[in-house]
Amino acid sequence: MWIDMRIAVYCGSTPGNHDSYLRDARKLGNWIGNSGHTLIYGGSKTGLMGAVADGVLESGGSVTGVLPDVPEILARKHPALTEVIQTDSMAARKSEMISRADAFIALPGGIGTLDEITEVLSLSSLNIINGAIIFFNTDGYYEPIRAVLDSIILNGFGYPEYFDKIQFVREPEEIKLI
Repeated sequence: MWIDMRIAVYCGSTPGNHDSYLRDARKLGNWIGNSGHTLIYGGSKTGLMGAVADGVLESGGSVTGVLPDVPEILARKHPALTEVIQTDSMAARKSEMISRADAFIALPGGIGTLDEITEVLSLSSLNIINGAIIFFNTDGYYEPIRAVLDSIILNGFGYPEYFDKIQFVREPEEIKLI
């Protein structure tokens, strides 16, 4: 495993409707912190975002929050961030997170999470970025995405090598930061 990797985590700013989502977000955060890695995420203190950041911080790790200049988002800024980066827009936030990260993890989340991780998938398919892409598959949350990716290959809209860096995991210990 590489030491001190910068890991972008995309996830919901709400807790979702299953306790397992918050549990796994905190568990992932603990793993990131205990492994000596740095979390790069959307900077919120709420939902899964807050849980993953809290897990990193309680494990002694560093947390970089990247927040767009949007009042509703800035109002939810985590108070204990190691580093704060403020961007002009959501698009600039995505770009900033991608440029700083060595690997990418999607915990359960909504449309924003889907937007962020699909941009990572697209950039990876073009070899613009090269880090591992991990879907943290709590309770099978990302099985529909796995089916879509399989369908892309099956129907000739992508090649298997586009998806070589993708992992679906249920525990942090399964993650391979390739």
